[in-house]
Amino acid sequence: MIRMKVFIAFAHPEPQSLTASLRDVATSELTALGHEVQVSDLYAMGWKSNIDRSDFPTLAPDERMRVPYASGAAFLRGTLTDDVKAEQAKLLWADMMILQFPLWWYSMPAILKGWVERVYAAGFAYGVGVSDEHRGGDRYGEGVFAGKRAMLLVSVGGQPDNYSARGICGPIEDVLFPINHGILYYPGFDVLPPFIVWGTDRLDAAGFETASSALRDRMQTLETIAPIPYRPLNGGDYAFPGMTLRPELGTADASGFRLHERE
Repeated sequence: MIRMKVFIAFAHPEPQSLTASLRDVATSELTALGHEVQVSDLYAMGWKSNIDRSDFPTLAPDERMRVPYASGAAFLRGTLTDDVKAEQAKLLWADMMILQFPLWWYSMPAILKGWVERVYAAGFAYGVGVSDEHRGGDRYGEGVFAGKRAMLLVSVGGQPDNYSARGICGPIEDVLFPINHGILYYPGFDVLPPFIVWGTDRLDAAGFETASSALRDRMQTLETIAPIPYRPLNGGDYAFPGMTLRPELGTADASGFRLHERE
């Protein structure tokens, strides 16, 4: 077994929540397997989720704040705030990142989205590599996190049928696509299938034990499970400059997110 460094970005405000209990199950199993684990408990840390001028101390008071440019300049100068630098160091340290959160309003809690927005600075997680008429920069399969793995650990109040192809909520793969593809795959992570615990509002002791057992099994296979086969931007599947999937790929009437997975 490969010993890995695992970083968990955790977002739930209640220490006694089911989500927190699942975090403890995951960290306990990972530690027992010999992996190193770091956890950022964002609510406990009092993480600042909104980007504002205080994130860029060297920005002149009368200068217009254009976030990508201010972020990139601060990264290059080493003037990002200490809390952001500490989280970036954890990402560089880790072989594997887990984003753990309850699914709220079809997405992650605001504090975790704010963590992404502040930590994924320009020049660090995006805006890198050559972009021209033949290449789209180092992203979607390339970038600073290439060679690392990532996974979502999500607590969902609904049931699998609600998030099926004909379910009222839409397929869970589509709901999570902006996070899996746009936040994890974009800067280079190999994205593992998400681990989802369903019906969390009604989970009894037996259900929790079943979920915990499955979660322990998943922690045992982090280094071997096959990632979602997303198409790399610069691998030949997309035509430039529009970065659109080549017409000969996928079925003629296919559309939507699944087009961006290789068959």
